Amino acid sequence: MADIANVHGGNPHSDGGTRRDFLVLAGTALGAVAAATAVWPLISSMNPAADTLAAGGPVDVDVSKLAPGQQIVVMWRGAPIFVVNRTPEALALLQKPDLVDKLRDPDSQVHQQPTYADNWHRSADPQFAVLVGICTHLGCVPNFLPKPNPTSPSADWPGGYFCPCHGSKYDLAGRVYKGVPAPYNLPVPPYNFTSKTTLRIGENPTGVAFELSSVQQM
Repeated sequence: MADIANVHGGNPHSDGGTRRDFLVLAGTALGAVAAATAVWPLISSMNPAADTLAAGGPVDVDVSKLAPGQQIVVMWRGAPIFVVNRTPEALALLQKPDLVDKLRDPDSQVHQQPTYADNWHRSADPQFAVLVGICTHLGCVPNFLPKPNPTSPSADWPGGYFCPCHGSKYDLAGRVYKGVPAPYNLPVPPYNFTSKTTLRIGENPTGVAFELSSVQQM
């Protein structure tokens, strides 16, 4: 079992790389998909103090600035957290039987999320996906490719996440496809909404106990 909070550690992969290497490479990959993904700017209105970040404390995000269909990436405990404003069309697609049939764990039976994300949309609020952006195969950062495409990155691509390292695929709820190297759905971190527009990553709702280190991940 891997601790997502420690994905920067130095355990080597079979190809001699490290998780740190993958995350360094991921920074370049994020630049290549900048048209689809906006890395959240560290502006004073929502950037936590340095000591808060170092301690892995909660991070607040103003989701009112997130356009429909857009994703931002927020760093929490050294890991990229994907936050997506899913459109009604995207949510409808997540429930279609032909998509569900292609998924390895469509009902989130493997412990990769807190109880408040134990549902078909894997979130506390269907509109917003909040996912740890680290592939459950070897720790790469998947590309955000939300628009359907008949040929790329695979035939009849419905929109979702594609890991360029080894071809793992996930839908816009972070649910992994069958027949790919990744064994599990993308983890969901602890989070809650402190207001209609403020997402707090790293803190559960009142009365819920969940630690990211408890997920199956690898």
